[in-house]
Amino acid sequence: MSKHHDWLALVEEAVLDPDLPIIDPHHHLWTYDPPGAYLVPDLWADTGSGHRIKQTVFVQCGAEPRKDGPWELRCVGETEFVAGQAAEAERGPPDAARIGGIVAFADLTLGAQVDPVLEAHTEAGQGLVRGIRNNAAWDQTGTVVTPYPEGQPHLYSDPSFRAGFARLAAFDFSYDAWNYHPQIPELNDLARAFTETTIVLDHFGGVLGIGAYADQRAEVFEQWKKDLAALAECPNVMVKLGGMAMPLNGFGWEQRERPATSDEFVAAQSPYYHYAIEVFGPDRCMFESNFPVDKQSLSYCTLWNGFKKIAAEYTDAEKAALFHDTAMRVYRLSSN
Repeated sequence: MSKHHDWLALVEEAVLDPDLPIIDPHHHLWTYDPPGAYLVPDLWADTGSGHRIKQTVFVQCGAEPRKDGPWELRCVGETEFVAGQAAEAERGPPDAARIGGIVAFADLTLGAQVDPVLEAHTEAGQGLVRGIRNNAAWDQTGTVVTPYPEGQPHLYSDPSFRAGFARLAAFDFSYDAWNYHPQIPELNDLARAFTETTIVLDHFGGVLGIGAYADQRAEVFEQWKKDLAALAECPNVMVKLGGMAMPLNGFGWEQRERPATSDEFVAAQSPYYHYAIEVFGPDRCMFESNFPVDKQSLSYCTLWNGFKKIAAEYTDAEKAALFHDTAMRVYRLSSN
């Protein structure tokens, strides 16, 4: 049993509303060491912790690239790896979560030359690839230091990126947007230029709470609200509600002697959730785990308890959208 597992076990909560069907539309799988592999058995240990997780969507994280061949196609190794993990999940117990979709990586700055990469993902994914993510997270202050690679500055306005982005519609691929909150206006401009492509905003738009943004939570929140409301005017944009328990968000739970409880989670973060739901509507919002990244701060059981507490004030139909139906529709998942 790992030290981190022991730490997470310091907070144990009864599962709320255990029969509510859930699709977790954002998790990762990898073999990195450190922090240690996270594969189907590890995913099941989390999704099987009491909440009724029916399906999941894998989102790219640079896992298992091909070690040779053309550089632009090496990212297809990740899709091959995840398709194998998905096949393993299909052979699992009837109540175990299935991997229903894959969001892959492609370097969209290839422009129109990205087609062979998208075709290779389609073939390697065995019918599971639903979209593309090309990291755009970049901070102009230079003070946001994370373990994650920084994206290209102003990627969304780059002509070669836009030429590649334009090819997604032909493949019926959505786009997952990973950027930081100051970049939301740039994403807004992209969304207005490509209204035929569904864009999924990951992690509320990457609300920063470290570096130059530390101790600026109130100011950041007000600017984020303004920019998010403007983005919500684009009907082709959806938003993932989650991914806010990372160190870069600045809540500091990963540094504590005990992980966060669901009540602490709700007290700290519910304003972001309620505002996003207000401006986008439940039919364009979906709760996400971002595991195992957010596992640095709290357990899977605790996280989904927090989501359910946040959702308590919504109707049954709105809850169904937030926990299941929006993800099912946006990622075009098979019936479960």
